[in-house]
Amino acid sequence: MTVNGERCLDSALRVAPGAVVIVDERAPRLRRGPLPESAIAYFDRDLVVVDKPPGMLSVAYEPGDKDTLVDCTRALLRRMRGRGFDRALGVVHRLDKDTSGVMVFARTADAKRVLAAQFRAHDIDRVYHAIAHGAIGETRVQTHLVPDRGDGLRGSHGHFRRAKGEPSSDAKRSVTHVRPIEALSGATLIECRLETGRQHQIRIHMSELGHPLVGERVYIRDYAGAKIEAPRTMLHARTLGFAHPRSGERVSFEREAPPDFQAVLERLRG
Repeated sequence: MTVNGERCLDSALRVAPGAVVIVDERAPRLRRGPLPESAIAYFDRDLVVVDKPPGMLSVAYEPGDKDTLVDCTRALLRRMRGRGFDRALGVVHRLDKDTSGVMVFARTADAKRVLAAQFRAHDIDRVYHAIAHGAIGETRVQTHLVPDRGDGLRGSHGHFRRAKGEPSSDAKRSVTHVRPIEALSGATLIECRLETGRQHQIRIHMSELGHPLVGERVYIRDYAGAKIEAPRTMLHARTLGFAHPRSGERVSFEREAPPDFQAVLERLRG
């Protein structure tokens, strides 16, 4: 089916009055799979950049985890380019299962070593778009994240319970730069630029600011405001930039948020 000449894959799409809809029953079937070819943003002999869909694990966390992004990307490369493209991919960073957006995998040991060093040094450009509860102004958040803030959840040292002394050795300095993009109904579309990249960093920092992400299920227990429903945590890794491991040239990749994110955004604009 096409709408105004563009192929439509969204069965829930709202068609505007006057749109031209064409259904061709003789058209070839689309090849379905866990990861479409359009998910590959870039690849060469050293790395592959892929647009992770929401609801997919980046890597296996437990034995038996299947259809992870790393496995699906490997299978997709093999399907696209044949034998020789099915070797294991090196993992240098992760996104939460609910989070969508741009990720990079290494295709050689040298590339993995170089990319991993850049992530450890925080020499990576990482820009996220998110929808958060409430009206939000521009701010910079700097805390030390700890695995257990005192109630079993990750959080910032001294936020949940009054700090006694300096942060422990397992506390990690974490910095998030927040910029509002658009005011919404009961929420704000924001840009979060990571100076560091810690587990759940954006989700924790926004929750501790009093503005948990829309769709948040974990770091929202302290929020007393009206909760906006969403199918998942509204967080999208929009931009990823780094120095290419072979050439050293700075490269950057960007992908728009997927349809579920856009649907929530449009609903809150209304």
